[in-house]
Amino acid sequence: MDPTIRRLIHGFRHFRKAYFSDSTELYSRLKHGQMPGSLMIACCDSRVDPAHLTRSTPGELFVIRNVANLVPPYHPDSTFHGVSSAIEYAVRTLEVKHIIVLGHSHCGGIHALMTEEEHRAPGEFLKPWLSLAEPARQRVKEQLGDQPPELQCRACEESAILLSMENLMTFPWIRERVEAGELKIHGWYFNLEHGELFDYDSEAEEFRPLSDPVADDAAPPPGGLEPPTPSW
Repeated sequence: MDPTIRRLIHGFRHFRKAYFSDSTELYSRLKHGQMPGSLMIACCDSRVDPAHLTRSTPGELFVIRNVANLVPPYHPDSTFHGVSSAIEYAVRTLEVKHIIVLGHSHCGGIHALMTEEEHRAPGEFLKPWLSLAEPARQRVKEQLGDQPPELQCRACEESAILLSMENLMTFPWIRERVEAGELKIHGWYFNLEHGELFDYDSEAEEFRPLSDPVADDAAPPPGGLEPPTPSW
């Protein structure tokens, strides 16, 4: 058997022992339905797993993952909308109380956007998808075009989070819930080099660390009630 598949099967055995052998209570409840408190929209990068980062148990997070953790603007029509349909289910059916857009450092999608690698790479879907983040790229190029590429990529990773938060507010049933105080939108940024997690503070207009002792002791900041602005 291929070592990669063997490793996955071995991992499933540990999962089964943890949740079905030692304690069956959790999945006994979950078989009747799910009630996650949060929707997390994250990158599909294999290094950034939302459940691992937050130590969430099954049933806690409703997760959407795609290249560069992007949210398209509200645009109902007859075409296929995987991300929007999952958002709709999480908000209108499951009635989550929080939406978290989780971006990260060294994002391959953002790097491709900033270096225009997607224009040279073979494929049919990457370039159109990353064009969703073009406004974020333009912001960075206009404001930081003379800065080193590494800084520009970091700024675009953050800006793409804010853009997705802005796009979430174009969904009328999201805006209604946010304005009614029934739903909060958060922007998180994970630095995978240093294991640091940052939250966007809409009042200070910057990403602030969540993992330091001061932040851990403080009350969580309010979610973005208004479309946010970049922190750089």
